[in-house]
Amino acid sequence: MTHFADMIEGYRRFRNGGWAEQRERWEQLAEGQSPKVMVIACSDSRSEPSQIFDTNPGEIFVVRNVAALVPPFETTPGRHGVSAALEFAVQFLKVEEIVVMGHGLCGGCHAALHKSMEGAEPGRGGFIADWIALLDDASAGIRAEYPDFDNRTAGRAMEMAAVRVSIDNLRTFPCIQEKEKRGTLKLRGAFFAISDGILHVMDEATGEFAPA
Repeated sequence: MTHFADMIEGYRRFRNGGWAEQRERWEQLAEGQSPKVMVIACSDSRSEPSQIFDTNPGEIFVVRNVAALVPPFETTPGRHGVSAALEFAVQFLKVEEIVVMGHGLCGGCHAALHKSMEGAEPGRGGFIADWIALLDDASAGIRAEYPDFDNRTAGRAMEMAAVRVSIDNLRTFPCIQEKEKRGTLKLRGAFFAISDGILHVMDEATGEFAPA
């Protein structure tokens, strides 16, 4: 089990290894960033985008949250973390692609499918319940399609459905609508199966996933 002390040791290895070997790259990054891809991924410790896609620092702009969700566009007052990150990536960094990456064995999707957080109080599960309520319609559809939904087939269907929900919600943002229409921004869906390490990519036309 890794603790912070172990992480400090890891930092020292990085500082004397990877950082030193890419000193010129880090000097360039100190001048600014210009990633072409934004990745929206889950906070799950087993689903690390930079490792899965084998990218270097500065290559992808990453936002992680429970179940890799994107809320629909809204203008109500509040602290809209994902929306703020989207605005920064699209309007200021001018990324050319946004990838929503779900993953297998996702706890957030499992909770959405089983409604296991329903009725919880804020601070005792209520924050999670409010967040995964973004998947209410999708989870209802999966439960209808799989009456015996307590199995991996239904779970994976829910995890892939969550990716589609986030992509649909991305398209409610005016800045994304505009850039998609102009052809300067593409939305991608992906799913990483933790159990076998296979990345599945969503077909833009059908919404179906197939191994990369």
